[in-house]
Amino acid sequence: MLRIFKVTAILEGISYLVLFANMLFIKTNNPELYHTLLQPLGMSHGILFIGYIILAFLLRKSQNWDLKTFGIILVASLIPFGTFYIEKKYLENNA
Repeated sequence: MLRIFKVTAILEGISYLVLFANMLFIKTNNPELYHTLLQPLGMSHGILFIGYIILAFLLRKSQNWDLKTFGIILVASLIPFGTFYIEKKYLENNA
């Protein structure tokens, strides 16, 4: 399950950055393309985000994460590049 969490963390981080790129660059240059991409990008990011949070809760006990570590892992999903940091610092040596 940890391997699935690692993959989800990376994919969630990528989807977050793609969603930001869509909002920042494509919206200003091509509004029609922005609206075409918004729903599939938003939906995929939302599913990955929810999966990341659920997997974090499921892995908390098996990975022996204390409350501080668990909080950092959850908050990282809200910050761009945060899930990449989590994957590198907390998950790299565990799979």
